[in-house]
Amino acid sequence: MADLPEHGSFDGLLNRKHMSRRLSYQSQNSTKSLGPHVGRVVQSLRPQASSGSIRTVPDSDAESEIHSPIPRRHLLLQTDTKHWLKPPPLSPSSSRAVSPLSTPQTNSFTTLPKIPKKSRRGSALSFSSLKEFEDRTQERRASLRPSTINTTTDDDEREGGAGKRWIRWMHKHGMKHWVVPCTILASVCVKWSTGLGSYSGAGTPPMFGDYEAQRHWMEITTHLPIRKWYTYDLPYWGLDYPPLTAYHSWLFGILGNWINPEWFALDKSRGIESPTSKVYMRFTVLASDLLVYVPALLLFLRAWHGSRSRRTQNIALLALLFQPSLILIDSGHFQYNSVMLGLTLLSMNFLATGHDLLAAVCFVLSLGFKQMALYYAPAIGSYLLGKCLHLEYKSGIRLFLRLGATTLFTFYILFLPFLPPFASISSILEPISRIFPFGRGLFEDKVANFWCASNVVFKWRQYASTDVLVKCSAALTALGFLPSVVGLILGSFNTRVSSGGGKKEEDIMQNPTLPLLPYALLTSSMSFFLFSFQVHEKTILLPLLPITLLLSGAASNSSAFEWGVLVNNVAVFSMWPLLKKDGLGLQYVALTVLWNWIIGANPLRFRGSYSFIGLLSAAVYTAIATLHLLELVLSPPARYPDLFPVLNVLVSTPVFVLTWLWSIKRGIEVSWALGGVGLRTKQKGDPAGPSTKKD
Repeated sequence: MADLPEHGSFDGLLNRKHMSRRLSYQSQNSTKSLGPHVGRVVQSLRPQASSGSIRTVPDSDAESEIHSPIPRRHLLLQTDTKHWLKPPPLSPSSSRAVSPLSTPQTNSFTTLPKIPKKSRRGSALSFSSLKEFEDRTQERRASLRPSTINTTTDDDEREGGAGKRWIRWMHKHGMKHWVVPCTILASVCVKWSTGLGSYSGAGTPPMFGDYEAQRHWMEITTHLPIRKWYTYDLPYWGLDYPPLTAYHSWLFGILGNWINPEWFALDKSRGIESPTSKVYMRFTVLASDLLVYVPALLLFLRAWHGSRSRRTQNIALLALLFQPSLILIDSGHFQYNSVMLGLTLLSMNFLATGHDLLAAVCFVLSLGFKQMALYYAPAIGSYLLGKCLHLEYKSGIRLFLRLGATTLFTFYILFLPFLPPFASISSILEPISRIFPFGRGLFEDKVANFWCASNVVFKWRQYASTDVLVKCSAALTALGFLPSVVGLILGSFNTRVSSGGGKKEEDIMQNPTLPLLPYALLTSSMSFFLFSFQVHEKTILLPLLPITLLLSGAASNSSAFEWGVLVNNVAVFSMWPLLKKDGLGLQYVALTVLWNWIIGANPLRFRGSYSFIGLLSAAVYTAIATLHLLELVLSPPARYPDLFPVLNVLVSTPVFVLTWLWSIKRGIEVSWALGGVGLRTKQKGDPAGPSTKKD
């Protein structure tokens, strides 16, 4: 008792109690201003006591006991505030997409998707990361419903396809640098093996097929002056592709004529099918593929998947290089579609890296090689126009003028031999009339588009003239790609830079609407395929490019992967009548099975998912298998000789229509995400959108 205070013992205890409450209240309020220190445990300050005595504590001394407050998250670290402030991701170079599910929710407010940004390494925005990010959000919501639970086992996800397992083995054994060379070499072997089979028009005189057309163009460009290229003997495979194809034929014709003049002798070499000439022609396809398409794919991995892991990039390369439709048409049927697609892909890559003028040049070259590249023109043009709107007023006008001048100059160089002073002004009409042949009809053969499918019920040619059908197809095509155009332009306008203090052209690397570009390309190209005039079966290769790009690097349980697999398989099936006529049945089966095995897709396995795409895939694959079995055991009746090709069209067309609608839906979702996360400029001088600066 001698050690106790003499006066005011209970008053001191009461004062200490009030002081403790006051300091605890102040400590709780002070934690709200602690930014990086939130969450640390504040140790309680207790008086030091010896083992022998109890120390007296003054009434209002600083040594009073301070109770530790409950840690609270600072306002700047809460989910809602982080969403509106758009802080950079913690690990921008990670191979995984940023997911809102990894951030703890503090209330019932659902955060909007945050657009993945450019990584520190300077790689462009990856649309596959955006897709996976949004798909995970949808899967989290769908998991609340028992009917949509995905029953895929962990073993299936861990194993993946044969390509993924091989890449994992190569990385594990220290041979990751050999994955890309081995992949390219394997694809060359597969393409060359495909070329050992038959081709279009093999042994079918007098016109033969596309193989003879390509060889004949090498023949006439080698021996005739340029002014006769588009007028010489038009009934026998007259040249009907743009000038860059003619220059391409001239180059390989000169080389082949130097090796063996008999291969391309004028008029005398028609229908030549010697083994050496076929080897050379197959070589020209592989050389064109290696010089244009493969470099474009490698640049795509760096420009669009640069923030992903090396394994993911390798898997994407496998999916793109072994795409069965392109191999069957180029290396089997015989064409050079990989050149056109490679030039378009180069244009996409330059858009992603901010080199808009180079992108314009590459796309004009793609148009100059095959006029079918026009299917991509609405999306590419809308993206570039949208970027002009996104920039500051003067910078946007300057970019618009530079793009226009670059485009016109590139076209001028391509058509220079048909323009003054090298030719009369009327000479330009000769290639133009051959490139756009409106007199051929609405469609040829049995192609899986709207006109051919609806022609089963309504005979369009009996009720409308060719001119009316051309106008109707143009109107439907424009209506079909209108959503993609509106999404790109409106998205760029909503994220525009204010004229008061906005960024210049050199400060902005890419348009914030870049994630919309692949979906816009898919919408535009599929709209042309379904509704445009004079469509071939092979035209499905154009919509396959953007959807296969979306598939590359995607998770196997994502909607983009499932749609990409379904559309690729149905596209090969839609070309079955053409491939059957060319004698490529074995290659058709082998390449389709090989591609699905590599990427880990098994059409025969039902994952137990009751989603729309899962049920649609099961129904479509069942119909495909049934048609193939019926075609093997039954012959079509004499009254309906085209029964099986028509049934092929009726199975394939709904899938392509649904894919077109899905691309519009995804474009709307991405557009909403771009405009729904506070990207629109609210104050003068504030930058709008996740634009990135050049390093």
